[in-house]
Amino acid sequence: MGQSSHSDHNHNHDADHKHAPGASHSHLPLDASSARITWAFILNLSFTIIEFIGGWLTNSTAIMSDAVHDLGDTLSIGSAWVLNKLGRKKATDDFSYGFRRLSLYGAMINSLVLIAGSVFVLTEAVPRLFNPVMPDAQGMLGLAILGVTVNGFAAYRLSAGQSLNEKVLNWHLLEDVLGWAAVLVVSIVLMFIDMPILDPLLSIAFTLFILVNVARNFWTTLKLFAQSVPDGELRLKILDALSTVDKVESIHHMHLWSLDGEQHVLTVHLKVKDELSSSEHFEIKKQIDINLKPFSLEHTTIELEWPSESCRDSEH
Repeated sequence: MGQSSHSDHNHNHDADHKHAPGASHSHLPLDASSARITWAFILNLSFTIIEFIGGWLTNSTAIMSDAVHDLGDTLSIGSAWVLNKLGRKKATDDFSYGFRRLSLYGAMINSLVLIAGSVFVLTEAVPRLFNPVMPDAQGMLGLAILGVTVNGFAAYRLSAGQSLNEKVLNWHLLEDVLGWAAVLVVSIVLMFIDMPILDPLLSIAFTLFILVNVARNFWTTLKLFAQSVPDGELRLKILDALSTVDKVESIHHMHLWSLDGEQHVLTVHLKVKDELSSSEHFEIKKQIDINLKPFSLEHTTIELEWPSESCRDSEH
């Protein structure tokens, strides 16, 4: 039977039970990151409700489409907040990898909600291309000013954050600011020029932009659920790193998959050229740890196989 090697930040199941990711933070109070995300969530949720009401009152499909966009951001921010909390819970016997994979469920739900909302907006906007209806330009202007202000303030609050969650959410909010700037320009134009078709055109442009991004994220999420390789280039780099380890003859049964798109898991079998002494075995494990360290893998399980040994997984 081959020997198994684990990197310095990955352990066997008993050790994981004690040292699971985030375990040391399970009782920390709400930190600054959670507070900033909470502020952004409250602002976005409140303003999304105002948008839907305002879009209906002003008869503007452009505002309704941006409301759908903001709804997606609100869901993303809410998911980020929940995951920020769940990420502090330690792994259990049933959830030995912890709870980070829950983010994929959040991404799936968010994508489906946005797709449904976008389809609804398109069913409203496309017919207006052939029979444009003049929206309330002054109402659009007021909502646009409010939209730039609210989303700009939320983006400013998150700009102080250093976490990946905050940085990604900040880009979403900056997109919202640009979207509302476009609504602002169109509303001003409509106040002086009778071109009602600008409203559905802007709405369709917003919606198609949302659908393209949602479709890309939805496909990525489906691939991660199917445990596909998260990054083909990363896989090749890891192969190169392992192939340079002394006395390694071949590499097989390599599986690289991701918990949530950010935290990756690696299992692999390494066949060595010669049978190893205890000291040589130890040196190989040290070299493996050094070579894999740049990739910041969350969990690794590496099995060493002797030259005369048959791989027990060869039939799979």
